[in-house]
Amino acid sequence: MLTNWGLTASALLLAGTAGLGAPQPAQPPPGLPGTVSAQVDLRLERDGSLAVVEHVLVPDGMSASRTVPLRLSAGEGVDRVFEVRDPVAEGPATLVREDDEFGYSAGPGESVVRYTVDGAVADAGAGQEAYWRLGGWDVPVDSVTVSFVSPTQPRTITCLAGPPGTSTNCTVSQLDVGQPASAREIGVEPGDRIDLTVGLEPGTTPATALFEENLDLGRAFSLHLGSAVGLGVVLALILAAVGWLFHARRRDVLALARESDPVEVLVAEEGGGVGFASPDGVLPGQVGTVVDEHVDVVDVTATVVDLAVRNYLWIEELHVDDGVLDWRIVRRNEPDEALHPYELAVYQALLGGDGDRPPLREVRLSEWRRGGRRIDLARVRDELYDDVVRQHWFSVRPDHARNRWWWAGAALSTAGVAATAVLVFTTDLALVGLGVLAAGIVVTALSRWIPSRTRRGRELVAQVRGLREYLDTVPVSSVPPEDREVVFSRSLPYAVVLGETDRWLTEFASVDVDADGSPGLYWYGEDLGQDRHVTPELDRFAIHFPSFLAELDGVLAESGHLRSLG
Repeated sequence: MLTNWGLTASALLLAGTAGLGAPQPAQPPPGLPGTVSAQVDLRLERDGSLAVVEHVLVPDGMSASRTVPLRLSAGEGVDRVFEVRDPVAEGPATLVREDDEFGYSAGPGESVVRYTVDGAVADAGAGQEAYWRLGGWDVPVDSVTVSFVSPTQPRTITCLAGPPGTSTNCTVSQLDVGQPASAREIGVEPGDRIDLTVGLEPGTTPATALFEENLDLGRAFSLHLGSAVGLGVVLALILAAVGWLFHARRRDVLALARESDPVEVLVAEEGGGVGFASPDGVLPGQVGTVVDEHVDVVDVTATVVDLAVRNYLWIEELHVDDGVLDWRIVRRNEPDEALHPYELAVYQALLGGDGDRPPLREVRLSEWRRGGRRIDLARVRDELYDDVVRQHWFSVRPDHARNRWWWAGAALSTAGVAATAVLVFTTDLALVGLGVLAAGIVVTALSRWIPSRTRRGRELVAQVRGLREYLDTVPVSSVPPEDREVVFSRSLPYAVVLGETDRWLTEFASVDVDADGSPGLYWYGEDLGQDRHVTPELDRFAIHFPSFLAELDGVLAESGHLRSLG
């Protein structure tokens, strides 16, 4: 092929001076009468742009549209992008523009469409190639004739036609010295493509081809060695975390489920009597938190009863109209250093004296119910969580451990989403991002099961199981008559928190509370009005006390700070 510009002068004169101005209007395209036909003239400018003139002939009673894609696949994950600018339509033609497509619709008669294409020239091997796609008609076209001129004599011309993906040559494609490169396809079906590629001398024009990475989801999420290794690492970490959690939880579950040694809660006192001693010195409010790792309403209710049993509070049953019961909680002794911080918080939540509220002598449960007032238990919750850590039953606060793992899972999930989004657009490792997301979801879902009990805490759980066995099986006859009231009272808060209240009340309902030399229960009374205060018999107490617990649970649950297990 000749490359001297002078040798191609005759061809350039026929098509207009190359690189200067727009191509001249094409001649009416040859075609059979009554059919659609097109003549397309392409001229490559010195700046690498491609000037195009399309002359379309449409018979009467018909219309024809052509659509040109401006984004074509150029390999795995890469698109070649074209830009059409300065389009002009003459005759019965209307231009159509969309994001990734350019086209027009031509009515009956002769139409001329002019436009300029950027991005048609690419470096290829030892030369260059100019490319443009023709075809894309919505009606059968009798013939499409193409001519191409450039600043240098073309080296090669390749014209492929037919359905997308085929490699059938056009009817005619020729390259003659001194003549424009040309091609022709006869019998173009709707949707057929015509791809024209012209080989050029190196450096003929600047290479204007623009390539962009595409969003190929199939490629981004493909499974191959790299993504498989990444997924395997993430899966191994997930399995390791789940395995550790399963082992830790199983260890705790076994502590709850295993047969425990008998717990001796009845201890001989110096005076010859029998007292009550809880395992590891655990208090009723602490029991529930150690067992289920949550501060619940029942833990606070049991603490209130325990404070009464220990003479800090007095609980009095009130009779109002129509047999409706109410209760008041009375300040009996001031709090002292024997109280744990969470017990002091419970005491002050009920009766004030915490600095924000003046101390009250008494409070009625109905005042909280009907007055719309709420007891603030946030401090109680925090102090009780801190207390079980101070007692070395937990390594960290269980609520903090759950929150810490929940936020870690949420952060991991967010990182997985972000990583997936980035990897979709940049690599073929998006599956690894999904694996990280899955790991975050697993950690978040399992965060509530993350254990934080210490060995001492697990041992206490087993001892609490023994304590529950004691509450569920001990006969009242095993306690000396004069000690039964004290043992009954000291054990009752533990029965409340462990769900053994009904059995405990039934077992001791027949106890003579006067056998210790003092009349009635020392921490619970009944107001009969007219300044008459008595301690009810235990059988009557056993009927009314569950109502007190339910009412107190309801008042505490309204705080909204704690779980209610009722």
